[in-house]
Amino acid sequence: MDNIRNFSIIAHIDHGKSTLADRFIQHCGMVTAREFKDQILDSMDIERERGITIKSQTICLPYKAKDGKEYLLNLVDTPGHVDFSYEVSRALASCEGALLLIDAAQGVQAQTLANLYLAMENELEIVPVINKIDLPAADPDAIAIQIDEDLGLDIERIQRCSAKTGVGVEDVLEAVVKFLPPPTGDPDKPLQALIFDAQYDQYRGTVISTRVFEGRVKAGDTIRLLYNNATYKVEEVGLFHLTRQARKELAAGQVGYIVAGIKTVSDTHIGDTITLENNPCSAPLAGFQEIKPVVFSSLYPISTDDYEDLAVAMEKLTLNDAALTFQKDSSTALGFGFRCGFLGLLHLEVVQERLEREYDIPLILTVPSVLYRFHLQDGRMLEVDNPAHFPDPGAIAKTEEPYVKVSILMPERYMGAIMTLCMERRGVNTHHHYPMPGRIELTCEVPLAEIIYDFYDRLKSLTQGYGSFDYEMIEYRESDLVKLDILVNGEKVDALSQLVHRQKARERGLHACEQLKAEIPRHMFKIAIQAAIGGAIVARTDVSAMRKDVIAKCYGGDISRKRKLLEKQKAGKKRMKTVGNVDIPQKAFLAVLKSDQG
Repeated sequence: MDNIRNFSIIAHIDHGKSTLADRFIQHCGMVTAREFKDQILDSMDIERERGITIKSQTICLPYKAKDGKEYLLNLVDTPGHVDFSYEVSRALASCEGALLLIDAAQGVQAQTLANLYLAMENELEIVPVINKIDLPAADPDAIAIQIDEDLGLDIERIQRCSAKTGVGVEDVLEAVVKFLPPPTGDPDKPLQALIFDAQYDQYRGTVISTRVFEGRVKAGDTIRLLYNNATYKVEEVGLFHLTRQARKELAAGQVGYIVAGIKTVSDTHIGDTITLENNPCSAPLAGFQEIKPVVFSSLYPISTDDYEDLAVAMEKLTLNDAALTFQKDSSTALGFGFRCGFLGLLHLEVVQERLEREYDIPLILTVPSVLYRFHLQDGRMLEVDNPAHFPDPGAIAKTEEPYVKVSILMPERYMGAIMTLCMERRGVNTHHHYPMPGRIELTCEVPLAEIIYDFYDRLKSLTQGYGSFDYEMIEYRESDLVKLDILVNGEKVDALSQLVHRQKARERGLHACEQLKAEIPRHMFKIAIQAAIGGAIVARTDVSAMRKDVIAKCYGGDISRKRKLLEKQKAGKKRMKTVGNVDIPQKAFLAVLKSDQG
């Protein structure tokens, strides 16, 4: 066990985690030059296209140190985006140490701090690594001082490397062996293993990713999952190389996978403890904190026939993405679907794309909202995330919405633009300090509903890509909320209703009307698109009618004949307007979600 190291790479977005993992894999001879490709651990197409890591990936690297000893390094590559911080927390639970990667040009960023605190909560040993030292703007000496002063990490341990060119990569591996502790545990004790991830294989059932803390497990053993006391016979155990590699057994301290023919997806719970049926452990492991979603949206299949397939797909996806929550939902306009909880708008986009690609189910989304609290006159308190459940306005004593504390790191020249952005989003209690010369950290308290839309996009464009932000939930505060309904041809479209602050209602309503006007095709009659709060219309646009030229055949002759034809057409349009249905295309629902800048 002294020759095993379980460690994770944590960092801010784009600081080079996946590139460093690529260099480690090449250095340990896991892949030939011909088979190598960038981001080799990012297995999903969507990760490769966006250039981001979404899922934590594990790989076992055989490494021969300079002193001649052979080591087994279990590496977990983690995401950097704030929406996937739950993936990071799960990955860290299976490790004893972490490499904290910091860009030599950008320095410490918002997610660097957030991930460092996560690692400290898990009591991990940390080795700081300054990456991208080959950049023209790199200043490793200044970043080393920043690591010492801002993060309070041991300056003696700092490693410098360029994951792109491979300079200093071997020194980083030596630091892993030297500074990170080996795992502890007794292979002869009863089995105690933690499920930290899982995925569904259509041929093998559920493949469990596990960290063995005590005991050992091998093929043929009967295991018990403590969450629901289900028992299964182990078919195969092994380690994660670029593909799964079967082994005779997994012993204490190792990270690997277990295949046990688990066909029912709901039996596997992330954070559950595995033990042996005939020699169980005395108590389960601590597991993971229950994740609380912050953004809610309903997903509906475009074709109602796909509902059953969508239900199965959601089950399989929650196995691989434990931060996703869902429950059944229905809408008069869109039929049956699911009300889902997400950790942010990027998480929502990724789930939508994964369902459409991996399970081939085209979807419609409703407007995202957050969880509001309504205190009623009779003393009851309702939690509402769906505009359809908005209580009677006369029965509401007060409404509350969640606030988050946002911390933004940026060069100081963008201070004015970002202050204005925070004020636009109803930000309060703004204050700032200078963590290093030329850089400023701005903290302010903002309603969560104001940052889930396009706050991150606006921040990136206003700071020319140099700004980074992180947020944490603080509390619920009193607010003036209203339900904004969208009416098309006098009919409410429930999928487009949204809960908004009264100040923002007209602006949001006008935006929705304009987006719908651009997407709804012209009909033979005029279509009114309106935004309303209760019975009051706050915004309106019209889609003008197509008009057939009924007097084309009348050349010359009596004007009264032409007038008669036009009057007849007018009466027909009037009748058509009362009985005609407006077809709203699918992309119109998505258009309402997009910001003006989009």
